[in-house]
Amino acid sequence: MSFRVGEESAEPGRMLVFAKGAEVALHATADARIVLIGGAPIDGERHIWWNFFSRSSARIEQAKRDWREGRFPKVPGDEIESIPLPE
Repeated sequence: MSFRVGEESAEPGRMLVFAKGAEVALHATADARIVLIGGAPIDGERHIWWNFFSRSSARIEQAKRDWREGRFPKVPGDEIESIPLPE
């Protein structure tokens, strides 16, 4: 276990979401790295699948096709390796 908030524990890879205005105290139970994200609420519905995030599910499907067909630019310095699209 990396940290806890009240009685809730957070293992690596887990995301906790807090209500607006909530007072939160994080307690590390071991060495931990955390990311805090905040800001204004997003406007409207969003879709997420693997590494793709969009307002449109059709755009997610297009991104899947583009990834499969190699239309995304390669990462500079790592032009050889290609991660297959999860199925």
